[in-house]
Amino acid sequence: MLLGVLFVLGIVNFAVHKAVLESDHPLLDTLPRPFTANGGRLSLAVEFLVLLASMMLSAHGWPAAAWGYALYSALNAITGWLLLDDRV
Repeated sequence: MLLGVLFVLGIVNFAVHKAVLESDHPLLDTLPRPFTANGGRLSLAVEFLVLLASMMLSAHGWPAAAWGYALYSALNAITGWLLLDDRV
């Protein structure tokens, strides 16, 4: 069950991440070029590694990793909303 919740949170994180990358927000210009080049493939790979680490740790008896990823997801959602709604 826990891995299913993490998987769904991962899908949401990827969707928000991709939407922010495609928004061409001026704040993206402050990021290092490799993170935004090629459609943000490097930053999406880092996003995948964070999800994978969280799922692996949670599957091996570290439920705190799931709580950490849930907090990370909430912060991503808030940041994505702020950037996509032009509040920043």
